[in-house]
Amino acid sequence: MFGCLVAGRLLQTNLQQIDETHALFELPSAGSINHVCVFLLGPVPFPDGYGATVHFYWPGKGFQLLGMLSNEKPSAIFRLRGTFSAQTTDAHAVFSGAASDASPSDVTAFLGLSIEPLPQIMQEVSTLPSAVAKAASNPSADATRLAERVVKHLFNYVSSFVGGNPSAMSPDFLVPMGIIARWYENFMVKVRNTGVGFLEREE
Repeated sequence: MFGCLVAGRLLQTNLQQIDETHALFELPSAGSINHVCVFLLGPVPFPDGYGATVHFYWPGKGFQLLGMLSNEKPSAIFRLRGTFSAQTTDAHAVFSGAASDASPSDVTAFLGLSIEPLPQIMQEVSTLPSAVAKAASNPSADATRLAERVVKHLFNYVSSFVGGNPSAMSPDFLVPMGIIARWYENFMVKVRNTGVGFLEREE
């Protein structure tokens, strides 16, 4: 039902079932892992009203809730390096059954999946730092920031046609509509393929 892909490694489908609602992937040499992607495989969806929480377990340090999967969100990528903070709760102690005393570079960590009702999952993931930040954010400020990034992207694109002469970009500089139309087409293709994250990376 699930697949796991560590950046730079082969796809893992060797899911180990723990019980009816819990399963895990072993992640050998976990000290070298930066990002991991987990996703639903094939045509087997979650039962209606259910999804899965995704947990990262580091032997000797505990586990951390990373996020969730559902039929509406069948895949997710998580950054592991530099983000680990152990959480203590009995709800998912089932993942701590396997432990290791190996050194950090060759330790085998675990990616745990727990099938749960969606309302319970939403309550759990609402405590994640990213969810708290989103809840506390101001929607109009976010829209303003996005608009600024889009305009900056357009300005940078148009300025690239001026060549090495920045003084040519005067307030009276006329931009052919073909250039703006080309920018718009390229911009929309990028947004459809990758979302608007590229605007943040360009800052």
